[in-house]
Amino acid sequence: MDVATALEGNWEFRVDHKAIKVYSSKIRGSHVLGFKAETEFEVPLKKLISLFHDFGSYNRWVHQLAEMEVLHKNEDLEYVLRQVINTPWPIQKRELIVRTNLHASEEGALAVTMSGIPDYLPSRPDFHRVRESRGVWILLPLAGGRVHITFVMHLNPGKDIPASLSNAALFEVPFYSLLKMRSLAQDPSYTPPWPSVVDNHLHIIEEDPGTH
Repeated sequence: MDVATALEGNWEFRVDHKAIKVYSSKIRGSHVLGFKAETEFEVPLKKLISLFHDFGSYNRWVHQLAEMEVLHKNEDLEYVLRQVINTPWPIQKRELIVRTNLHASEEGALAVTMSGIPDYLPSRPDFHRVRESRGVWILLPLAGGRVHITFVMHLNPGKDIPASLSNAALFEVPFYSLLKMRSLAQDPSYTPPWPSVVDNHLHIIEEDPGTH
């Protein structure tokens, strides 16, 4: 999902809580709604980029993440990730395999795109492989050392979960993920290493907060 596609749609406001706004939109060909969430962090852009590359800490902010594994990476900022998401008993846990990529977008923003590749590995009987998933994180630097974050995603968890149930719980994934991400990113004791490979592709310039 590219940035232009992500921001299209008839977005319907759902909730505004703790400075996180969540919207939903109908997705062509699916009974499961897509979501868009927006908020701002008081954190340097470089720290957020480092957070996205700190795969060992994803369990600290991704909502209901049970397992996380990097299956492949290359020097073009592209990764293949495997995630297992907890579900209420007796529903089988969801397994996602997604290809992610970090690249520059319009208006000075950075985008982390995600696209499902469900056939990358053979399915396992102990998990339900998600067949439809795509999304994007848009990171837009603001004045004063702040970053505006937009998280857009559509995920169909599978036919064994009614669309009405998925849509009723729509806000939970973006809200709790962003809430925990903000807490982690703004924690001074959290210092994820800078992924030096980014310097080969992107030139990140940050304002000095002391100038404001």
